[in-house]
Amino acid sequence: MTADLQAPNHASYDIVIIGGAIMGSSTAWFLTQQKGFDGRVLVVERDPTYQNSSTMHTNSCMRQQFSNELNVRISQFAADFVKNLRSYMGGDERAPNLSIHNFGYMYLADNEGFANVLRENQKVQLAAGAATKLMTPDDIRRDYPFYNLDDIVLGSINLVDEGFWDGTAVFDCWRRQARERGVEYIRNEVVAMTKNPAGTRIESVTLKSGEVVSCGKVLNASGPRAARTSAMAGIDLPVEPRKRFTWVFSAEKPLDRDLPLTIDPSGVHVREYGGGTYQCGAHTAIDPAVDYDDFAMDHTLWEDHVWPILATRIPQFEAIKVQSEWAGHYAYNTFDQNAIMGPHTDVENFFFLNGFSGHGLQQSPAMGRGTAELLVHGEYRSLDLRPFDYERLVLDRPILEKAII
Repeated sequence: MTADLQAPNHASYDIVIIGGAIMGSSTAWFLTQQKGFDGRVLVVERDPTYQNSSTMHTNSCMRQQFSNELNVRISQFAADFVKNLRSYMGGDERAPNLSIHNFGYMYLADNEGFANVLRENQKVQLAAGAATKLMTPDDIRRDYPFYNLDDIVLGSINLVDEGFWDGTAVFDCWRRQARERGVEYIRNEVVAMTKNPAGTRIESVTLKSGEVVSCGKVLNASGPRAARTSAMAGIDLPVEPRKRFTWVFSAEKPLDRDLPLTIDPSGVHVREYGGGTYQCGAHTAIDPAVDYDDFAMDHTLWEDHVWPILATRIPQFEAIKVQSEWAGHYAYNTFDQNAIMGPHTDVENFFFLNGFSGHGLQQSPAMGRGTAELLVHGEYRSLDLRPFDYERLVLDRPILEKAII
């Protein structure tokens, strides 16, 4: 066996999950919650340090402010799951009591067109039970006097179940309990798949270490590498790695109150990080797919684009100092920037959990639960997630979500 790679304990598994980051581990854990399921589950993870995974590069925030009702409800379940983590974990005292730091998301509109989008989105959000409120520039100045609002016509914010949460803590709980309940995790990589003669099923996967593993079902949960995994099954998947840059900085004059996760009309976003520090994210104007291993920073982006925008929007940010910075990858769905789930239309035992385009962490509880239900019972039982199924790509029916960051 190749050095450092782990061989599986068995030659056959009911479910093989390719990718053990947030989506793969959420599904693995929820599989252990399915009544009557005692199947054998293998999670194959190429890098168990997860250091370059989207999971570890996330801003770790959740929001209710989507334009699609189903996306709102998905985040509502995430909020409930986070706030009641120990209960969901069966009272496991190792599970921390978590909360959501509700600084909210502040969408800023600088034209009537986008302001109307915020107004329409709020209707959807309120109907789903969210607490979104619209704010005039005067409203914003009253509550957040540090903004420069000369060009702003409307804002939208929700201070209930919207803000920072400890995604790493939830991730750790899922992996630990999944293992303890019999899910097998190995450090390895799937390098090939073998179909039946009709091409309708994956019969086995081949590991980098050489083993051939028979499988009942295969789940693609490989994040930005999803298209490479699907290609092994002869499937084209419109998911590619897009680079996203993050900076954490301190301010010489910190703000006197929490900074909502502010989405500037330019696309730059910045939020409270704690202790007089702030976290900012952006991407380049030209946003191409990048190599799977390309995590190089673009240092000119900060100096020439991001910092000037921050200093204009929040004048107190004219004097700031970058403390850390990194580049991560979105698993970007080029079809409609929403999740791709469910079985393939022809390869019936190949399932997707891909293309979250930056929403993965906050959607992981609902999507992992739904995928586990589908794998075991053949249907979604808690929340109907069929609109996200792969079939919509074949039918050319994109999901419209106006609130993509």
